[in-house]
Amino acid sequence: MHMRYEILEFENIRSLRIDHGYTQKQIGEYLGISQNTYSQYEIGVLKYPVDVLIKLADLYHVSLDYLVGRTQQKDPYPTKQ
Repeated sequence: MHMRYEILEFENIRSLRIDHGYTQKQIGEYLGISQNTYSQYEIGVLKYPVDVLIKLADLYHVSLDYLVGRTQQKDPYPTKQ
C-alpha cells in the first residue's frame, strides 16, 4: 500500500485551519462560499482570490506573507489608520 503525500502550495493555510480547530465547512461559511469551493482552494484546484487571503490572514491574525509561505514571521503588519 502506497501513501500519498500531497504538496500543497500554501500549506500554512491548511495548517492554521487545523491548528485552530476549524473545519473546511466553517471556513467556507466565514468566507461566504461552499465547503466544496474552499476544499478546492486548499488542495490547489482553484487559486485563492486576494480577498479570501486577506480574510484568512485577518481570521488567523497573521501576515499575508506568512499565510502563503513567504516568511516564517507570523505577526501581521500594522494596519492603516
